[in-house]
Amino acid sequence: MQLQQKEKSNRNARWLVCFAGLLAAVVLLFFWNIRAGSVSLSVGYIAEILQGMHGEDTAYQIIWGIRLPRVLAALLLGGALSISGFLLQTFFHNPIAGPFVLGISSGAKLVVALVMIFLLGKGIAVSSSVLILAAFVGSMICMGFILLLSRKAEGMSVLIIGGVMIGYICSAI
Repeated sequence: MQLQQKEKSNRNARWLVCFAGLLAAVVLLFFWNIRAGSVSLSVGYIAEILQGMHGEDTAYQIIWGIRLPRVLAALLLGGALSISGFLLQTFFHNPIAGPFVLGISSGAKLVVALVMIFLLGKGIAVSSSVLILAAFVGSMICMGFILLLSRKAEGMSVLIIGGVMIGYICSAI
């Protein structure tokens, strides 16, 4: 009994160390990414800008208008992609299921490409929100095909194969 508790304690300590290391890496990369760019800024100056001490200079606009949104978008999108992979693996009870394997990301790319070709061919400027909406619609269409296939499929391997097929079809188009 004590051996099991000790193993559980060791396992929890390893998870804590891993989580702390990953958190430290995220913080370090966060500040490195804010600092990286064609305009060289010191860490102290960036900290002053983030605290609001310099309000109207060019560096303030670079940090708040370009670099900080870029870093926050990378954090949010990376987290969303990992959560979507986890949810797909849980839903399909398959450790290799994910948005890339099931063709969902290929469907998103296809609809974005079609929207860009159609609208830019007519000379209409495309905003990023339109492209995000197109990617969402494309991913939902492919996910719908996978869910329809799940009604007829007998095993999870058929769903994975169907998703790979949908991904290749979308990539071919």
